[in-house]
Amino acid sequence: MPVPSDLAIELRAGLARLGDPQRAPQMQAYMKSVMPFRGVPSPLRRALVRETLSGRTWSSIDDWEHVVATLWDGAHYREERYLALDIAAHRTARPFQTLDRMPLYDHFVVTGAWWDHVDTVAGTLIEPLLAAHREDLTPTMRAWSVDADLWRRRTSIICQLHANAATDTGLLAETIVANLTDRDFFIRKAIGWALRQYARTDPGWVREFVAAHERAMSGLSRREALKHLG
Repeated sequence: MPVPSDLAIELRAGLARLGDPQRAPQMQAYMKSVMPFRGVPSPLRRALVRETLSGRTWSSIDDWEHVVATLWDGAHYREERYLALDIAAHRTARPFQTLDRMPLYDHFVVTGAWWDHVDTVAGTLIEPLLAAHREDLTPTMRAWSVDADLWRRRTSIICQLHANAATDTGLLAETIVANLTDRDFFIRKAIGWALRQYARTDPGWVREFVAAHERAMSGLSRREALKHLG
């Protein structure tokens, strides 16, 4: 386990200060988390990150990654992992967002193994990388769509939620079709979510896709996909 940096210690102390012991068990129960919570609402946690990082610069990529890894791998409370993701996606870390970070983000997906972690990684870390390095990263997302790990598969499906007109519909279709018969709730929900989002850009494409795959598609995925299309 990494030796905590001064910044990680400061952030952990901030969580302890902001924690609400009455809220904590409710948050833990809602998230079905084995790891306990401090009971810190998201707005307060994000404000803590802003205040703590204000005016700071990273001495190196290793410095940044050390703080992120300390908070993630050494977490005693779930909000520490949220902090790790906040810092990973922070504007001060933009210069570090290269394909070399994919092993770290894959580690988050596989060890996070729940929707709160995975959806954040997919949307705030992997999606921007895919947009910037589509040719390099598309094969990885294709491979993840048929991976044995449920959360890699979910990530591959939802990794273009904010792409709008820049969505690679070939990749979207391929990742969905690879998982159409999966009975897991989180996969079925991801399929519907991805299609519902893209329907805001091209409702005709989504209607045609659903019609073409209606026999294999679960009722949950179909309802989510067509939710705003009537």
